[in-house]
Formats: sequence, structure tokens, C-alpha cells
Amino acid sequence: MKQIAEPHIPLCTYRLQFNSDFTFNQAREIVPYLNALGISHLYASPYLKARPGSRHGYDIIDHNTLNPEIGTNQDFELMCETLTQHGMGQVLDIVPNHMGVQAGDNAWWLDVLENGQTAVHAEFFDIDWAPIKPKLFGKVLLPVLAKHYGTVLENAELQLRFNAERGEFAVYYYEHHFPVDPREYPQILGDRMADLGLRLGEDNPLLMEYQSLVTGFQNLPCRDDVSPEHQMERRRDKEVHKRHLAGLAANSVEIAGFINQNLAGFNGQVGKSASFDQLHHLIETQAYRLAFWRVASDEINYRRFFDINDLAGLRMENDAVFDATHQLVLRLVKEGKLDGLRLDHPDGLYDPEAYFCRLVEQCRLVERTPYLVVEKILGLHEELRSSWPVQGTTGYEFTNLLNGLFVDTSTAKHMQRLYFSFIGEHIDFDDLLYRSKKLIMKTALSAELNVLANQLSRIAEADRNTCDYTLNGLRSALAEIVACFPVYRGYISGREIAAEDRSNIKQAVTAAKRRSTTADTSIFDFLAEVLTLAAADKQAPAYAAQVQMFAMKFQQFTSPVMAKGLEDTSAYIYHRLLSLNEVGGDPRRFGVIRRTFHRANQLRAALSPHSMLSSSTHDSKRSEDVRARLNVLSELPAAWRLALRHWHRANDSLKQNVDGLLVPTRNDEYFIYQTLLGIWPLDVLDSQAMAELSARVQEYLIKALREAKVHTSWINPNIAYEEAVTNFSLALINAPSESAFMTDFRPFQRRIAWLGLFNSLSQTLIKLTAPGVPDIYQGCELWNFSLVDPDNRRAVDFDQRRDMLTALQALAVQDPAKRLAGISALCDTLEDGRAKMLVVSSALALRKIWPEVFQQGKYLPLIVKGQQAAHVCAYARMVGKHIVITVAPRFFAGLLGKTALLPLGAQVWGNTVLELPFYRLDQQYHCVFSGKVLTPNQQASGGQLPISQVLAEFPVGLIKVC
Repeated sequence: MKQIAEPHIPLCTYRLQFNSDFTFNQAREIVPYLNALGISHLYASPYLKARPGSRHGYDIIDHNTLNPEIGTNQDFELMCETLTQHGMGQVLDIVPNHMGVQAGDNAWWLDVLENGQTAVHAEFFDIDWAPIKPKLFGKVLLPVLAKHYGTVLENAELQLRFNAERGEFAVYYYEHHFPVDPREYPQILGDRMADLGLRLGEDNPLLMEYQSLVTGFQNLPCRDDVSPEHQMERRRDKEVHKRHLAGLAANSVEIAGFINQNLAGFNGQVGKSASFDQLHHLIETQAYRLAFWRVASDEINYRRFFDINDLAGLRMENDAVFDATHQLVLRLVKEGKLDGLRLDHPDGLYDPEAYFCRLVEQCRLVERTPYLVVEKILGLHEELRSSWPVQGTTGYEFTNLLNGLFVDTSTAKHMQRLYFSFIGEHIDFDDLLYRSKKLIMKTALSAELNVLANQLSRIAEADRNTCDYTLNGLRSALAEIVACFPVYRGYISGREIAAEDRSNIKQAVTAAKRRSTTADTSIFDFLAEVLTLAAADKQAPAYAAQVQMFAMKFQQFTSPVMAKGLEDTSAYIYHRLLSLNEVGGDPRRFGVIRRTFHRANQLRAALSPHSMLSSSTHDSKRSEDVRARLNVLSELPAAWRLALRHWHRANDSLKQNVDGLLVPTRNDEYFIYQTLLGIWPLDVLDSQAMAELSARVQEYLIKALREAKVHTSWINPNIAYEEAVTNFSLALINAPSESAFMTDFRPFQRRIAWLGLFNSLSQTLIKLTAPGVPDIYQGCELWNFSLVDPDNRRAVDFDQRRDMLTALQALAVQDPAKRLAGISALCDTLEDGRAKMLVVSSALALRKIWPEVFQQGKYLPLIVKGQQAAHVCAYARMVGKHIVITVAPRFFAGLLGKTALLPLGAQVWGNTVLELPFYRLDQQYHCVFSGKVLTPNQQASGGQLPISQVLAEFPVGLIKVC
């Protein structure tokens, strides 16, 4: 039996966003730079074939083909060869949960639309073929129309067309096209048959051949005939008949002309309603129903990715689906082109653990075990399931843990008071989240709730003890439990039920009972029994199977409700401190104390030492450097309150009255000020930079306002409100330098930005040395002040970064005096970002030299003593005699006050010392950044290292002990 290699754990990944503007060839060109920076693995966004024009790759349409917009197979092979030549590997983001549909470019989806629930690929998609509405039975609802169906039809926007080469009919709606069921072709081909007889002559063999073909189409087995033999016959014969039709149309001008005339008749004449009756009847007989896009929220009957109609959920629990979607990925793993996989949105899967296990099993069959991380958002006290055969998560929990270390927890109440005081209202976040989740279930995900309620009603009706529960009552109770569910989802399956799943259900049911106004709360007890599978005990197998299926479908539903309710609604309403409103974060958690931070790192080192560590991602609401700035506000609540008062008075006249409301509201105004503080450029703004900033902010604010769903939304945009808000923000950005606002804003902003740079250096260093695999999002090795996508997907200037890195590497080999001078000079020009790149490149170089320290090393929190002890977080990573010490300062506003000092030397750090319990006389302590040898003071209990010595030339410390 062959030995299967263990996963190749990356030392550090670098996330690249592939699309038509950033291709395999462009990635290949920067591989030498990434290697020189210290990156071990390119971490690629999805690059399998996606919808044309896709900017992200998650709308995949073919799992077994590379995206031609990103490059050819040869381009891909050259990129892989270049990675190998530089000793680098690759981690690919893959999308098991869903596919892009609707635009007529997904062959599997087109098969379903043509052939209905007995299509070869019908079981690939999660479709409810028996919804409550009788008219939808056996059909897929397609909510693609911009207006009501009847209006679109009679405007002649739906066009029946014939593909003469393939012998196929389809209904077109702009970029969309929908195949016609071949069994219904006779409606088109048989219309006005007498006219064709006159054209060809009744004795013409072509006429008889044509009539025979029409009969052949008519005799095809219908699409709901479940007989395997008949379905095989249908699949075979329909293609034969199509080829026959194509041949007739090609060989007979008369037949081709006749078909075109029939099409013209079906497509009707605008202004003559009855002329569209034939097309309407044809559409009514299809396996789909074309509908106004607003119908989706109530009636859509296929599972989507959240509420995106163009992304249909896949039934990955079906082995055939797994096999069909993983051929290329498994081949790339086998060939050694992929060392790892990032598994996108596993919470959308029916049974995530079963999927992970099958993926690992299939990888072992090709004799490779990849590095696997899952895009899983963990609750505050939730741990990744130990039974999952993965290395860890993509790092959202670390992002928020790290960010929280730089939030001053002592000012939580002060910041809350000033926020509520400014906006003139009190917001209870628990209640806001509950209401937001209820809103999502009432609007965007109402159809999914209907499907679940319908399934639950069938279960209730099958038992005489529960048959009196009404569909409406079950739906209401179900919504209450989902709204109260404490985490994204549970993981109950046919296997053992985990205690935490029982606990989460109990907590949700208890809270739902408390909030419910129903008189009969026993309905919640029934739901609890169903969700924990207790209702299936001692029941018939069919009933038990229904209960288990419902419980698992329920879990697929709670995740999008939580995501949309928390990340995409509540987090855009509650603005106490925007740096806390991050994916995977909780705005209620105001910072993290050092003890909690160290404990979390120790647990990760013990349980998932190779989990990914992120600080910025393609999904981030704000980049790491924006959050680093905004965290400074937590140190300066009094100054922040005063600034808000001044700015509000200065800008009150810029507000507009929209339907009796002064816009922007105080809450939106509070949001705008933080946004400007977070992204204001370090450079002096010329007219072009000002225009770029204005455009970015305008686009971002519209997205933020619509996500909040308070005064406008994606479904019902309030353009007047949006324009009033964006006009206000643009007036601020373009305010004259001598204006009352700008004379106060600029000094405050500069101070926040300056202190934020030091926060960023510290959090960057921690990410690169804490237990786990650090990831750098494209461009973030320099300062990056980006907002949510698409702002964070702007092009990166790699030439600039390459030149900077080359200069820094030249500095590293200078003699000690010149190197020290050069390092000190970086602090005088912090704005150019070289200091951040120095932290990245130096820490990654050390990871390459001592990989075992970072991949297997013990994590030891270190005690800091002295007058500025509260301003330092320090720890050691240790393997044998090799020790690496991280010294990361924080809370620079309190440390430096209003002085212009850098956080360096004895004047700032005084008698603050780092305790070294492992100190020995034969050890040498090397500062990685400056190259300087440090000299600890020997103590009875070990050694002490003065922070003023560690941070004499550079704001953060990385020490190599050997």
C-alpha cells in the first residue's frame, strides 16, 4: 500500500483575485516578487469557468474547465511551472455549494429547464418540485423579468427563436434564454400546417418527412414520466429529432421560411394583446414559470446562495453531484498543482462533515492529502467541530480577535453613551438582530421559509398528536426559532447529535417561546423534538426520514438568515465603533483583553495550529488598516465626542429635507464621519485623487444604505434619500481647506491616521507570528485603506511593491550602522508603507528559516512589567532551543498623548521590561528588524529585556533567540 503524504502546510499565503483584468499570466509575472517577499503559497480566488464578466468567480458554470477569461490551459500550466521553479505551491478557493444559473450558459441548468424534474441533472439542484402553489407543481420559478410577466410578454420582450444549426427552440429575454420542451415543439412546428402543404405540395416527400417529425416530437415521453426506460427514450429521441429538424431546415428553404413565419406569429405584435396568446400558451407548458423578479422572495422554489437568484444551490450530498463537480480539482490535486483548498460557504451544504470526509477520501484515492480550510463563521463561544477532517477555518475569528486587542475595552460604556447621545436614540443590539432576522425572513428569504414550513406541516399532519398545528402557526413558530438561533447553524445529521447542537436548539426554543404571542406554546416543543430528531424515535422509517431531512434543511436556512440579518443588515445600522462590524465579528463585543487573546492563541496552537490567520479578505467590510485607524477612537472617546459636536454644527446646513426627514439622519451622519476617518488617503489630494475618493465613497454609501434597509434598500431604492446622503458626503470631501469642518477634521484625522499606522504594524506582526497560517490579502503588504467589495478588489501596483522590497533587501545586507540608520529612517516616512513591508518581509524570512517554530511551536504569553506595561502584548513561540519573541505595542494614543514622539526609546517606554522565564546566559537575542544584538538583564527568575531597548529604532519588536 502506497504511503499517502501529509498535507503540505503553507508558511504564508497571498490571496489573489483572478478575473479578466488579472490573469494567469499576470500572476505568473509576480511569482518571483511573492517568493522574495516570503510567500510559500499563492492563494487563488475561484478560477474555474464562471459567468462571462464575473469579477469574483463564485458564479461558476462549469466545474471542469478553467475560466477562459483568466487564461488558457497553457497559461495555467506556465503559472504552475513558475510556482514550482520558485518552490511555491497553490491553494485554490472552490465553490461546492452553488452554481451560476439563469443566463443560458449553464448546461446542467438548461437541461433542467428543458426536461423538468426527470432531467439528468434535476437531482443536482435543490429544487422543491411540489410547492404549496399548485400552478408551480413540477416547475421551476424563474424570477428574471424586470416587470410583470404580462407586461413583458405584450411588450414583445420575450422572443421565441430557432437555432437552425442545433434544431432547437428557446424563449429569449435579453441575455437570458430558456429552452423549450421538445415535446411542445409541435405547437410551433404544427401551426398552419396547411400553408406548408401549399408551399411544398401535398405529395412532396419533404412534407411527409416534416409531418412525421412533428409526430415524433409529439410522441416523446412527457417530462414527468418517471419510467427509466421512457426517460432514456426521451433523452435519445429528442436529440435525434432535433438533428433531423436542423437538417430539414438547412436543406429546404421552404421549411426554414415556414418556421420563421411561425415564429413571427408566436412573437406577436405590440398593441395586439391576443397576438401573444400562442406564445403565452407555449410558455405555460414548460418546466419553468417566468416571473417578475419581486416574486422571488415569496415563491422561488430552488435553494439559492443567500437571496441571489442567479446562484442556485447544489445538492452536494448526492454522490453524482460530487463526482461531476470535482473531476478537475481532484486531477489538479493529484498532479501536485494544488497543495490546498479553501472550501467556500460550507454552511450552505446539507451535511458539511459528510462532504469534507468524502473530499478527503477522494483525495487519498489520488494519493494526495491537501491542506483544507473552511469558510466558517464561528460564534463567540463556538469551536470548529473536531470531527471535521480539515486544518481549520479561513480566519474570520482570528481577524476579530486580533482587531479586538487594539480596542480599549475600558471605554465601552463611554463610547456607547456618546453614540446614543449623538444619534438621539438607544439601540438594543440583541433586539436589532432579532428584528433584522425577522425582516430577512419576511422579505428576501420568505420563499425558503415557506418551503420549510410546508415540509414541517406534512410532518405534523402525519401524526394525530400534532395534526392540529396549522401551516400558519408552524411557519410563525419556525420563524421565531430561526430569529432566536444563537449561531449560524447546527450540524445535526443521522450521526450522533452533539451536545452543543442540543444546547443551541434549546436556547433558541426558550427565547422563541418568550417572544412569541401565540397562546399554544406546545408548538415550540414539537419543533424542538423535530429539530433534535427526537420526534423520529420509534416512528415509521418514512416519517423518521422526513424528520431528519427537515432538521437538516432547517440548518441550511438558519445560516443565510443569520448572515443577512447580522452582517448585511444589523452591522449597517449599529455604528458604535465600525471596526467591530466585521464579517465573523460581533458589534456587542467591545474589544479583547490580553488574557483572552493569549488564551485563544493557546487553544489554536493546541487544536488547530494550521488554521488560516486573516486580517483582510475579499469579504472584509473594511481593510485591516481602516480598522486599525478606527480602533484609535476607542482610546479617545472625549475627543471623538467633541469632534462629532463640531462637525455636526458645521455641516448641519448641508442636510436636505426628504419626505419630511432631515437627511442624512444622525445615525447615517455618525457612519459617514467614521468612514471618512478610516479611508482618507495619507497623501495630499490632487483633483484626480479627490475625484477618485468621491466616487469610492459615493458607491460605498449607496451599498451601505441599501444593506441597512432602513430608508432605502436593494428591493425598493429611495433615490432621493440616497442622493441626499451622497451629496452630503461629497460636500464634506470637497469642502475648502479653510471651512469650519475641514479645519477641525483634518488635524483630528491626521492624528487618528498616524496612531493607526502603529496599530497596523503591531497587528501585522502578530498575524505573522501567532499560531496558524498567515494570509496576506493582495496589496496589503503596504497600507491599504479599502472598504467592502468592489472597493477592496481594485488593481494592485506590484511594480511599486517589487521596487520597495528590492530596496529593503539591499538595506538588510548593509553594515550595522547603515542598517540601523535606514531602519530609523523608515519611521520618518511611515506614510510610504515601507515600514509595513519590512515587518512582512522580515517576519516571513524568519518563518522560512525556522518553520518548525511557527508550525509546531509552543505559544507562551510573556509578562510585561513597568509603567507602560498595559501598552504591550508579548509572547514567545518555542521549539527546542529556537525561540521567537513578538513584542507588539498598542493603545498609542494613551502612550504618546498629544506629543509628536515616535513610540521609541526610553523617553516613551521608561522602565517597562519584558520578563524572559526561559533566559540563559548562552543565548543570543537578535532584533530581526534592525539586526542589533539585544542584552537582557539577568534576574533570579530568568531575565528581563527593557522594552526601550527592543523598541529603540522601530515601533514593533521581533526577536530571534538561539
